[in-house]
Amino acid sequence: MSERTVLLLGSTGSIGTQAVDVIARTPDKFRVTGLSAGGSDLAALARQAIALGAQAVAVADPDAAGPLFAELTRAGADAGLRQMGVEVLAGPDAATRLAARGADVVLNGITGSVGLGPTLAALESGSTLALANKESLVVGGALVAAAQQRPGQVIPVDSEHSAIAQALRSGSRSEVRRLILTASGGPFRGRGRDELKDVTPDQALAHPTWSMGPVVTVNSATLMNKGLELIEAHLLFGVPVADITVVVHPQSVVHSMVEFADGSTIAQASPPDMRLPIALGLSWPHRVPDVAPPCDWSQATAWTFEPLDEEAFGAVRLAREAVAASPTHPAVLNAANEECVAEFLAGRLGFVEIVDTVARVLDEHSGASGPLSLEDVLGAEEWARARAHELFARR
Repeated sequence: MSERTVLLLGSTGSIGTQAVDVIARTPDKFRVTGLSAGGSDLAALARQAIALGAQAVAVADPDAAGPLFAELTRAGADAGLRQMGVEVLAGPDAATRLAARGADVVLNGITGSVGLGPTLAALESGSTLALANKESLVVGGALVAAAQQRPGQVIPVDSEHSAIAQALRSGSRSEVRRLILTASGGPFRGRGRDELKDVTPDQALAHPTWSMGPVVTVNSATLMNKGLELIEAHLLFGVPVADITVVVHPQSVVHSMVEFADGSTIAQASPPDMRLPIALGLSWPHRVPDVAPPCDWSQATAWTFEPLDEEAFGAVRLAREAVAASPTHPAVLNAANEECVAEFLAGRLGFVEIVDTVARVLDEHSGASGPLSLEDVLGAEEWARARAHELFARR
């Protein structure tokens, strides 16, 4: 594999920092030309830019341009650079403007539906999109499909979808019977709905397997993350939601599976380490040697699988209903959930009320018909966020 240029969006987040680690280990394979981040840790962003030799840095906070330039100057001086030639972009659309410049690969590790603009810009630039921002696909599936310029332009980075992409290489799409998404079950696996009513934010943030940002961690606790991943799998692989099954696998070693028409099931297994799917997203279809440790077959081990309790964890059912309802219902699902998670983390909404409130907002949404436009998506999101806050105020 020849050297690939990379734009890394969301570089200071969980996915971004692990991607930086992968790239730093393999300097002969990847060259970072630009980075973006929200702006909460300008010093870390500046250190990344200097260490990786990025030509441009984008920050979402419009007031952060000056402070970021100062941090870049400081980081450059610490690295012994006499001249710091990094361009700074600032503002809500800074990541989109950076993605539009293109590279061999754009890794979108931004959290939330704000990643939709950069996703579309990366695709329209002709770049291969390594997609860790599932929300942009969930809320704008038709828009993302329309923006693609060639088959295989989107490479999934979520561990589940990376596993499916790998397993699909074992047969043709016409031979696929169903996809099986695995879920760790989160910190509350085995609890009934009544046992979840007093869950605190600290408890929800204590994921038993993965280290992730707060929004994704809470989504994993409610299993909303798995609902979003079900929609993402449906859109990425063209498989009806009725043919996608979610099973609970607490060990998080089998990352997902594909069942073929002859009864064979192909699983991808590895210890839980996001560097593996990140590296595959950057290098697809090639593999980066020794990017993550393999399973240790010298030790006794056991893997278990169990059905999902959809009465206690109703988010996956909501995701199926959203897909069936209208093209804008998935955007409403995601937007309402983002507002509910923020309210929960602030201590103003109960844990079970997250999914309950999302369900009510979904039920009230009339949906869009005809070809989906960006305005439709943005309007549906704006309505969902406003309606969620109206429901918060009435509690």
